[in-house]
Amino acid sequence: MVNPIRRILISIGLLGLAVGAVADERETPTILFYGDSLTAGYGMDDPTVTAFPAIIQDKIDADGLNYRVINAGLSGETSSGGLRRINWVMRQPVDVFVLELGGNDGLRGLPLELLRDNLQAILDRVKAKNPEVKFVIAGMRMPPSMGEYAAKFNALYAPLAATNTAALIPHLLENVGGDPKLNLPDGIHPSAAGHAIVADNVWSVLQPLLQP
Repeated sequence: MVNPIRRILISIGLLGLAVGAVADERETPTILFYGDSLTAGYGMDDPTVTAFPAIIQDKIDADGLNYRVINAGLSGETSSGGLRRINWVMRQPVDVFVLELGGNDGLRGLPLELLRDNLQAILDRVKAKNPEVKFVIAGMRMPPSMGEYAAKFNALYAPLAATNTAALIPHLLENVGGDPKLNLPDGIHPSAAGHAIVADNVWSVLQPLLQP
């Protein structure tokens, strides 16, 4: 998930986050995906088509639902970086906020207390700006080789979701992580086929929250 080129993927209306977004965009409820390179679609030829948030937009459209997906993924992002930029991202109302952060913290062995505090602070700021927002939290897992740290990391997301009345994706990379056929050569980032499965993992949790 670590990418030396830190960039915000501008896709599916991310420019609408700027102050002064046109009124007709606001009339469409917004789902904001806030994460790292997994959300950004690192390694994809065209993340606006093959990254899992783009596939979610396709599923929304196919179901005839009136929602606009915003991809605010940033490759290499940690929870601390996510906290630093959240105020800029929240420049317009958001109806559903999907939080996908922590993987880079875990791979770097950063303190879990810091990760938990940062994720909670992000959620608090989103809630303060959008009191009626619905939260979805994407759980992540660390390799078993990381021992006790991995076990504590893996157990962090469910209590966070419960505390914030958030829907939980137990493991974003379920049926994808560790499978060479579904990942890029780095063994970390999903391929296009992997993103399709990740989108299914997300959709099974997200779809029940969306009003027709």
